[in-house]
Amino acid sequence: MSKVFVNIALSLDGFMAPEGMTMDNWDRPEYKNWGAKWGALMAWVFNQQHFLESLKLGSGGETGPVNDMLRHTAERTGAHIMGKRMFDGGERGWPEEAPFHTPVYVLTHTKRDPWVRPGGTTFYFVNEGPEQALALAKEAAGHRDVRISGGAQVIQQYLNLGVVDELEIALAPVLFGGGRRLFENLEEPLPQFRIDRVLESPNATHLRYVRR
Repeated sequence: MSKVFVNIALSLDGFMAPEGMTMDNWDRPEYKNWGAKWGALMAWVFNQQHFLESLKLGSGGETGPVNDMLRHTAERTGAHIMGKRMFDGGERGWPEEAPFHTPVYVLTHTKRDPWVRPGGTTFYFVNEGPEQALALAKEAAGHRDVRISGGAQVIQQYLNLGVVDELEIALAPVLFGGGRRLFENLEEPLPQFRIDRVLESPNATHLRYVRR
């Protein structure tokens, strides 16, 4: 049976993204450090072999448990769900061959025809809410799993719906001091998880929690 899971990086003080993280704020003085902060958050992934290969950034890279984890996450995922804010940033920043290689369901109020990219990624724009996006994603994923990719508000919606089976968090030793928190706006009854795995690396501690 397919599962619904979250797989994200998180700062030590609980933020998924630094303050002002949009392409429009790239040169604004009050937000000029968001790129460096996000880079520090994601430093653990940039030299992994699977990451380099999947984005066609070259060969080589690190192998080992973290790389195996990345490859497993990609192989288990049959569909993605994300919010409009995440999509808007990615539309401007992703390469032509977007790094998903599955159907991607974008929660939005904007009506738009599906956007087909090379390499197997098609973005579908869902106006009917998170439940409809999940139903479509599960149907598309088949026997594989559905990944809730972000951002924070989208993950919170699915936690409040009680449908998240696993949380996979790369906890990076970096402090943002502000930004978009992951664990807020949650409603009772709160989902309960147990620790399933801890994988240590120099740039992040990789935690997997599964639903009780």
